[in-house]
Amino acid sequence: MAIRKIGTPLTDEVVESLHAGDEVAISGVIYQARDAAHKRLVALIEAGEELPFDLAGAVVFYFGPSPAKPGAVIGSVSPTTSGRMDAYAPLLIQKGLKGMIGKGLRGDAVKQAMQQHKAVYFAATAGAGALLAKRIISYQVIAWPELGAEAVGRLEVVDLPAVVVIDCHGEDLYASRRAQYAKQP
Repeated sequence: MAIRKIGTPLTDEVVESLHAGDEVAISGVIYQARDAAHKRLVALIEAGEELPFDLAGAVVFYFGPSPAKPGAVIGSVSPTTSGRMDAYAPLLIQKGLKGMIGKGLRGDAVKQAMQQHKAVYFAATAGAGALLAKRIISYQVIAWPELGAEAVGRLEVVDLPAVVVIDCHGEDLYASRRAQYAKQP
């Protein structure tokens, strides 16, 4: 299967065309945010206040960067466990978030929001953070720098590799592969 190149912001049409198991190379602007930032984003939405970035079509990568070496844009960017964002993700998806990049399983509420509002969950390879960092051409903290590695960052990426793990059609690669391997002798 060929790697499919996609750009941000994601549209409903692109999200609908993606299926669990598809390999993609993402280019464009994406955002970095983890637990503490997600909590603040949801609080802003609930208070009716402006967010530090537009959720419409946005992709959020769940990671906390390590410090950049001299001359580097960013340090290692290995994905963090996505389930920690599950309490916040459904509202963000409802408000326009189209893509999430991380690792690990997602809860039913997140999967339901993805189907209802057309969003996709990508997995990035854990342990390959130094290689993933080479796909980032710019990085800037745009909100809550006091959170350190959990601040919100704006990244420009070129051909960031990922795999569609859960699509908007309800297919979950983690579940289907587990079932497939359980049937093997």
